[in-house]
Amino acid sequence: MTQALRIAINGYGRIGRCFLRALHEAGLEHAFQIVLINEPSDLDSMVYLTRFDSTHGVFPGTVQAGVDSLLVNQRPIAVTHEKTPEAVDWAAHGIDLVVECSGQYGARHELMRFIDAGCPRLLLSHPGQGATDVDYTVVFGTNQQGLTGAEQLVSNASCTTNAVVPLLHDLHDRWGVEQVFLTTLHSVMNDQPLIDGYHHTDLRRTRSAMQSIVPVSTGLARGVERLLPALAGRVQAKAIRVPTLNVSAIDLMVLFETDTSAEQLNAGFKALSGQLPGLVDWSSHPHASIDFNHNPHSAIIDTSQTRLNGSRLANVFIWFDNEWGFANRLLDTLRYWATRL
Repeated sequence: MTQALRIAINGYGRIGRCFLRALHEAGLEHAFQIVLINEPSDLDSMVYLTRFDSTHGVFPGTVQAGVDSLLVNQRPIAVTHEKTPEAVDWAAHGIDLVVECSGQYGARHELMRFIDAGCPRLLLSHPGQGATDVDYTVVFGTNQQGLTGAEQLVSNASCTTNAVVPLLHDLHDRWGVEQVFLTTLHSVMNDQPLIDGYHHTDLRRTRSAMQSIVPVSTGLARGVERLLPALAGRVQAKAIRVPTLNVSAIDLMVLFETDTSAEQLNAGFKALSGQLPGLVDWSSHPHASIDFNHNPHSAIIDTSQTRLNGSRLANVFIWFDNEWGFANRLLDTLRYWATRL
């Protein structure tokens, strides 16, 4: 598609705002024009939270309120405050694609509400509820070539899936993966309260996000197996929320089918970073999580933490900015999909 795509954002929370900012920081706001944002919150709050961000800093440009619009670097973006897809007149704004960042829709019949309301295509910032609820799921760097342009519903998977799937794909090719156990150490999210409160049906998520390490449920294992069917039945996962604002990690345990060593693994990680520049990186410095705030990679492998027990059981540590890295993968998927339209 040669002309500029007209983009809408539905849901202007953490990922919605990061996506808009990533587009501008990449200098792509003319090729992909955000012309509409649908967000139930009020316009003044949207302007303020776009301009000032506690995690990623002040927006590198101007942000102002217009007449029912958000002015970003003087370019107007129409704003609506509807709570359902049907209430938005997508066609009136000439929308080519909606980036769905509310996280409220996962089943196919829910997602089709956007299509039926006049949205030609939908790019989800979260996984589909089931394997058949979207037309295609992308983990950029692994399977984006499967996009044909005929899809209406595309998922960008999850931040954790984007962090681990390219790595597991490469490890399986090199040494064969027999079993995987993933532990995600994830920064707090909006489904947790600051202090104890009636906030969630999961009782653990009623506890203060900033005072405790909180185990939560995760669909990561299912998501990995959908994307890497060769590992079906071999992946288990758990997730733990930790009291930090941003940047998460995955503690990866892998049992290989063939012998290897920490030196061979780290050499493989370095080679993978060369094959997937901008997506996978590595470092051996003595890091803390804050070092990776606003890092656009899907995964940064901490090679100083690579361990083996024997010659086949390995432990690998992966850092990732769960907001900024994922927002940049949304942008990568959008750019690639556009070449197929």
